[in-house]
Amino acid sequence: MSQVLTTNPATARELASYTAMTDTDIDAAVYRAETAQRQWAALTLDQRGEVISTAARLLRGEVEALALLMTREMGKPLHESRAEIEKCAVGLDFYAENAPQLLHDTPYETAADQSWVSYEPLGVVLAIMPWNFPLWQVFRFTAPALMAGNAALLKHSPNTTGTALAAQRIIEAAGAPAGLLTALIIAEPDVAQVTTRLIDDDRVAAVTLTGSERAGAAVGANAGRAIKKSVLELGGADPFIVLADADLDAAVHHAVEARFLNAGQSCISPKRFLVDKRIVGDFIDGVHRGIAALTVGDPEQDGTDIGPLARNDLRTLVASQVNDTLVRGATLVAGGASLTDREGWFYEPTLLTEVPHGSPAYDEEIFGPVATVVAFDGDDDAIRIANATRFGLGASVWSTDIDKATQIGKRVVSGACFVNAPVASDVRIPFGGAKRSGYGRELADAGIREFVNARTWWTNKQATGAAR
Repeated sequence: MSQVLTTNPATARELASYTAMTDTDIDAAVYRAETAQRQWAALTLDQRGEVISTAARLLRGEVEALALLMTREMGKPLHESRAEIEKCAVGLDFYAENAPQLLHDTPYETAADQSWVSYEPLGVVLAIMPWNFPLWQVFRFTAPALMAGNAALLKHSPNTTGTALAAQRIIEAAGAPAGLLTALIIAEPDVAQVTTRLIDDDRVAAVTLTGSERAGAAVGANAGRAIKKSVLELGGADPFIVLADADLDAAVHHAVEARFLNAGQSCISPKRFLVDKRIVGDFIDGVHRGIAALTVGDPEQDGTDIGPLARNDLRTLVASQVNDTLVRGATLVAGGASLTDREGWFYEPTLLTEVPHGSPAYDEEIFGPVATVVAFDGDDDAIRIANATRFGLGASVWSTDIDKATQIGKRVVSGACFVNAPVASDVRIPFGGAKRSGYGRELADAGIREFVNARTWWTNKQATGAAR
């Protein structure tokens, strides 16, 4: 039988082996999910909320063990793993507490005696999730989807299989019906075929994916062919626009912090620093100093700022993108190489300047610890460069003139725009992309209403025809 292996990216040593599911196993999982969903949907929102809030308590009770598992599977420093688990718990608590209000019937004034919209579950939702935030991505979807009365089939990245199984265990231990959240263990060569089959399955009502542009295009096409709801959160090349009047020290601090979080492996990490030419030299100097202060090392050790990249092929791709950018004329200020003096898949924190149009660092998403600086000359130039990408996930603008920063932000195409703050996801506000960064929204009220049937009701005490 096929095996799914997990490997510690800090040591390149195998962690665990899992037996991949057969077609029969997967069919049984879909059956269990469908059965569990009917049981779950019959509960009141308060009853569901008790289970989801219990899951939050269980997460907090296992923070150290879960953080170590995440770190060993995908390489982020332990302090980042702990923070991610707390964010998951906050998200679960938010929906447990607020779902009754967010899903409350919405009344409408019509010619009927009463008319309203109810928000009812779709059924079983397939969730295809990435490795970079292996618990947050799962619970960011699971918390609202389950509170709305759905069940979930989780196709996680193979390299975070242990984390996927832990998420399933937490939900079941909290009191959910067995099968309400099922982690599907699928061998890498079978992923495309199994995913297509699941989307085509009449028992699966919808699909959500967080991942690459390529994967999103395939899943979106399959969902469209099956005429099923889909939500896609894909890649990003977020601009971080620094105006001449910005608080430069604050901008530099947040630039370094945001870009190198999780070794730069984040869709909403600022990938392109667009800086007014009058201050670009000072900005580069500040970021260079910030990079020099970062500690690259064992993610299980206190004091480590940057761990390894999650897989060796990912490091190879980052190295190729950096090298190609340098060949095309960019300037290397710091880093620029794989660290081969140690075990694992480490890459130096890197700073590139004078990056030309047509190079990977200008046109593509670099999913690693690489900061790219491009100077602009005036607001129109900044906006032109910011929009010169097929992506549109997030953007941030830095200035002491909030009104001006907001006006510039309005001219940048993105799903989110932050002023004097790095882009982040927060359970209290919707999150999603534009252009080829995807469609649909997660979190807040929009997130919980993505996977519901917004059902129209029209009632009269006496028989009558509706207005047409």
